[in-house]
Amino acid sequence: MGGRASVGGMNLLKELCETPGISGREQLIINILKREFEASCDSVTVDAMGNVTGFKKGTGKAPKKIMIAGHMDEIGFIVSHIDKNGFIRFSPRGGHVPRVLISQRVRIFGNGGKNATIGIVECTPFFLEKEKGASVPEIKNFYIDTGLKASAVKKTIQIGDVIVLDREFLEQGDCYISKAFDNRVGCYVVAETMKRLKKHSCDVYAVGSSQEEVGVRGAKRAAQLVTPDIGIALDVTAAADLPGVAEHEQVTKLGEGVAIKINDMATISNHGIVEFMKKLAKKYKIKHQLEVLPFGGTDALGLQMFGSGMVCTLSLPTRYVHSPNEMIHKGDLKATIDLLVKFIENVDQCEAQF
Repeated sequence: MGGRASVGGMNLLKELCETPGISGREQLIINILKREFEASCDSVTVDAMGNVTGFKKGTGKAPKKIMIAGHMDEIGFIVSHIDKNGFIRFSPRGGHVPRVLISQRVRIFGNGGKNATIGIVECTPFFLEKEKGASVPEIKNFYIDTGLKASAVKKTIQIGDVIVLDREFLEQGDCYISKAFDNRVGCYVVAETMKRLKKHSCDVYAVGSSQEEVGVRGAKRAAQLVTPDIGIALDVTAAADLPGVAEHEQVTKLGEGVAIKINDMATISNHGIVEFMKKLAKKYKIKHQLEVLPFGGTDALGLQMFGSGMVCTLSLPTRYVHSPNEMIHKGDLKATIDLLVKFIENVDQCEAQF
């Protein structure tokens, strides 16, 4: 369809990562994906949950419906209180690791998102006194200091305003470092896959899903509307290939390729899809690894609940997930897109196994 020009390569990934969009406030990411899908898909829709779906018709007479989904929301906060001295209290959207927040910078979007104020996250000094122990404070004990008087803060910031981590996208060696790879990189993989798809028998539904970090809410609704035959979630996973972590606990390793998920705490991937993904990866010499994640979950849960039940997740190994500085490998990103494209092009050969 004739839409606005898309943004290519790493410029798109940078734009996705640096644009704010916490759970329930994904509008700016919706706008980006809508623009990208308009340039590569037959049609684009946005539902009442904020899911943006690009559709590409297949060539088959009775085509399967394939849904590929990457969630748009990043973890973040909303303003919950401004005290008489201008210090801001906040409520989390998504799961946070409190210890990584101390002394970090954040951006607070006031005036309906038009203005960004920089703040510093700190916590009640009691928790930092050595004689009181080295326990990490809870989120409720943190506050944000903008350095501004209460009157100035309240002119531009109000209860409910969005707060995100303040980190830029950067490239170093074979890696990219940024906030929000969870899961803007999944959105990027979905968008780039739709650009590369040329001929396929199946109908493809590409979804940027909403509110995954607070309960896989958007993907459930999107899958309910489409009822896909096969659902593939695109997300990050833990790469714990780090000092002090035993090899059997590392889950995945940076630079070892796309991770084909066997299971996490929310879903068990269909064995037939896993085996077919492995077969394709070997055939087309796509670097890959297998993932068994002992915690967490992805949009695959929603796709399974409201689709046929036949799902899998392709994961991008990521160090320091849910921190201000997540890290991914260029080769793993390429491998993820390559495998997803080959899967869609050959999906008629994939059969369920149990």
